[in-house]
Amino acid sequence: MAAEVVVVGSCMTDLVSLTTQLPKAGETILGHKFFIGFGGKGANQCVQCARLGAKTSLICKVGKDSFGNDYVENLKKNGISTAFIGQTTDAATGTASIIVNSEGQNVIVIVPGANLLLNFEDLKRASDVICKARVVVCQLEITPAVSLEALKMARASGVKTLFNAAPALPDLDPQFYTHSDIFCCNETEGAGDSFVGALAFYLAYYPKLPMEEMIRNSNCIASVSVQASGTQSSYPYQKDLPQDLF
Repeated sequence: MAAEVVVVGSCMTDLVSLTTQLPKAGETILGHKFFIGFGGKGANQCVQCARLGAKTSLICKVGKDSFGNDYVENLKKNGISTAFIGQTTDAATGTASIIVNSEGQNVIVIVPGANLLLNFEDLKRASDVICKARVVVCQLEITPAVSLEALKMARASGVKTLFNAAPALPDLDPQFYTHSDIFCCNETEGAGDSFVGALAFYLAYYPKLPMEEMIRNSNCIASVSVQASGTQSSYPYQKDLPQDLF
């Protein structure tokens, strides 16, 4: 059965260190906790959508490395189709190295890696799943031209398009506006991705709901995510949410 929601986007492995203070240039400090999490705007949105009950597929690229292998397994555990997840030896899986101090301030280094190698050929291979979806979701953590091409392919087949213009670009191609049914400028990483994933779910499964109600419900779901730790680990499942949202 074809996926109802197809997300074209990024996978990032989060490498998180918790410290009392952020290091200054040239300084080595002692941290008190370290953990590895799953992130990246595309994967985050796809995971939230899947946890609400959507049949989803993610089109992305990871490295042929341990982080990439772990990410594919994580997506499978979330019930997401991994048929169009490429693994490459030409770059490492994308990473975000994050240091957070006790006040919640952070410094982040993002290395996109394999995310930037997702290309037009990958989209062509996935054209059938893109063109048969109810909703296609894109963002800007992969090469922008690839996101734009995915939106064009979807629109040409009458598929509803949801574009999350994040991270923001100063010179966004105006074609993004004409090929997006819904243009969402939400920038916040975790809760914003929960919101976009939820909105994709409602667009696919409750298309007759008024847009205001879709947005209100998606906000409710995103507000639940900020009450738990982590990014994807904080995303609620449908069974744990008030049933009047469905």
